[in-house]
Amino acid sequence: MVSAPWRTSLSVPLAQLFNQSIHSCVVPCQWKSAFITLIPKTAHPAEPSDFRPISITSVLSRSFERHVVRTYIYSALQQPPPDLSFSDQFAFKPTGSTTAALISLLHSISTMLTEWPYVHVIALDFSKAFDTVRHISLLQKMARLYIPDEAYNRIRDFFDGHSHCTKFGAETSSFANIMASVIQGSSLGPASFIVTAADLRPLQPGNVIIKFADDTYLVIPASNTDSSLNELKHI
Repeated sequence: MVSAPWRTSLSVPLAQLFNQSIHSCVVPCQWKSAFITLIPKTAHPAEPSDFRPISITSVLSRSFERHVVRTYIYSALQQPPPDLSFSDQFAFKPTGSTTAALISLLHSISTMLTEWPYVHVIALDFSKAFDTVRHISLLQKMARLYIPDEAYNRIRDFFDGHSHCTKFGAETSSFANIMASVIQGSSLGPASFIVTAADLRPLQPGNVIIKFADDTYLVIPASNTDSSLNELKHI
């Protein structure tokens, strides 16, 4: 247990550091370095694919990221611009859950089956979806959300100049710049991903898309069967 004097000696400089970061819209460079640790997925790993890379980021950075997400991004999700929608996304937001996603999926299918003899349900799981997010596309969508300029500028600075290295046993690789992705291990990453996917909508009226993070379900009634191929190409 930390004594009161120690809590004070830590909280005062940290509060000052956080406030300076807010006002200057700059993320300290020390917070932009991630360390990847390899966790075995099997009892006796023999190949690189037998390990799961876990990115560990700064605790201070994650604490401040959570403040940005809860204060600015969550509120912006309630009033999105016309070209972005979060009503079909059930992950990484206060009102989302796997239960809500399943209820919405079953409701969409059941409603269509009351009118049509069958329904197409196509389940998609994107490979490395979080790792392949382009920063320029993400920031363009972030800029369209109703968040204060200083919050947006800090998010922009957060994604600029990030780097990571890999630790395995006693060995540590050199740092490499992160040119894409929502930064695995960050608190800002999950919320950033749903912003990235917010403009993914069905082309044909009557078709439905339901998203839980990168798990995407395309629901097409029998009347729109001919649109299936175009919808998949669009996704």
